[in-house]
Amino acid sequence: MQPEIGSVLQDGHYRSIAALIEERVGIQLPAVKRTMVEGRLRKRVRALDLDGLDAYGRLLFEEGFLSQELTHLIDCVTTNKTDFFREPSHFDFLRDEAVPRLAARGRGRPLRLKVWSAAASIGAEAYTLAMVLDDMVRAGHEMTYGILGTDISTQVLAVAARGIYATDMLAPVPPEFRRRYVMEARDPARREGRIVPELRRQVRFQHLNLMDDRYPVDSGVHVIFCRNVLIYFDKPTQKKVVEHLARHLAPGGFLVVGHSESMAGVGAAGLVQETSSIFRRPEGSGR
Repeated sequence: MQPEIGSVLQDGHYRSIAALIEERVGIQLPAVKRTMVEGRLRKRVRALDLDGLDAYGRLLFEEGFLSQELTHLIDCVTTNKTDFFREPSHFDFLRDEAVPRLAARGRGRPLRLKVWSAAASIGAEAYTLAMVLDDMVRAGHEMTYGILGTDISTQVLAVAARGIYATDMLAPVPPEFRRRYVMEARDPARREGRIVPELRRQVRFQHLNLMDDRYPVDSGVHVIFCRNVLIYFDKPTQKKVVEHLARHLAPGGFLVVGHSESMAGVGAAGLVQETSSIFRRPEGSGR
């Protein structure tokens, strides 16, 4: 049996972790989230074979182990909630509005669509985008597409790159898409499926911190999904992130945020509102 990790962080250690995460990631960890954070950190305590959370705090801030542990710390405390076809109206807009309008700007030339999932987590959003776009190509739309998925957590990016998901998580995928884009495990007892190689080749994943001053991402991105992450930032950080994202949008391109994030920093970024959670960069705007 695993030992019970029952200790708590010292107040000073928790404040230091909260300040560090806000500085590096932009996520605020007020006192009301302390129990959640301690629960997540107990996995690292066990992995490092420490006596408890107090020992973990000392390891970080008094024994010089912070630089080696920082990536694991960020992985533990960041929230990575994601689902296939989450907020499905956004994918309807992509199919019915965004892609046709972007294609029309090409004046008959095939569209080379660039899409960015800016808070990709374990990849469900990026692969949902790939399913929708591949289905459009199969339906006769003249375009090619590539999808970039980025996240602060290297741990979730490794899961995304593998493209293997539990059967329960794949349940929201429409049956036709499930048959076409998901390979069921040969052993039914495993209850998992993997995104088909043809779709995985259309998606690449890389590490990115939205708090950075520069993003190592191409300009001229046609559609950016950055959903359900801005709510964890304060207002100045939201404004900064949205402005950075907008710089990577192609004229006429779309930024999609979560339904609870509809106006975060958008006005300052020069974007115009399409729906409550979808914004567009005007065609005539400069770089």
